[in-house]
Amino acid sequence: MATVNTYLYFNGNCEEAFNFYKSVFNQEFKFIGRYKDVPEAARQNFPFCEDEHIMHIGLPISSETILMGADIIDTKGEESHAAKYFSLYVSTDSKEEADRLFDSFSKEGEVKLPISEQFWGSYYGICLDKFGINWKISFSLE
Repeated sequence: MATVNTYLYFNGNCEEAFNFYKSVFNQEFKFIGRYKDVPEAARQNFPFCEDEHIMHIGLPISSETILMGADIIDTKGEESHAAKYFSLYVSTDSKEEADRLFDSFSKEGEVKLPISEQFWGSYYGICLDKFGINWKISFSLE
């Protein structure tokens, strides 16, 4: 069976974002690779990435899920609008865990839909974290 995991791209602040996610999920990184580790022949593919930028990082969230990311430097100086087109959906094992995650992600971010009991039987909320990533946090009440 195939698994689907999320890969996030950042414009130079991947390490800061993943240190934040590490603290929220209380997990340790599986792998951290930097552009300085990329073989010289391949470095031409990443001309605007500095040595200490993140080439690949992996943070296990559960036994079947890993959050991954990298820095891809935008030389045009434009902000990414990718967060408008996707959200990360996290199903929790308890209402308390849902509250903890929602509070952590929305701190210094923006609450889009306050977490509360919904008509379809979920405890659910939507927020944008301080890095511009949409999070949907849910706990099934049934």
